[in-house]
Amino acid sequence: MKWLLSLLVVLLLLLQYRLWRGDGGVAQVLHLQNEVAKQGQHKKQLEERNASLFAEVKDLKKGQDAIEERARSELGMIHKDEYFYQIIHTQETPDAPQ
Repeated sequence: MKWLLSLLVVLLLLLQYRLWRGDGGVAQVLHLQNEVAKQGQHKKQLEERNASLFAEVKDLKKGQDAIEERARSELGMIHKDEYFYQIIHTQETPDAPQ
């Protein structure tokens, strides 16, 4: 009877080890759940970025306003009969003579 009880205790300990530390154990499941949550957040960010880029591409394909806006802001282009003024701010140093 003692050997049966000893065998059952050993089996219980082995099963507990597999439950907490083995493949598919509680620790691994929690780790994988955290990874899934992180991947879900990353996926959501990428989907938002893709939607934004898709809207920009659609706007560029259909409308001249978006093309004109990009040409003005990124390339500094202006229309005929327009003037472009650039104001450069300089920093005054206290040691500079006035």
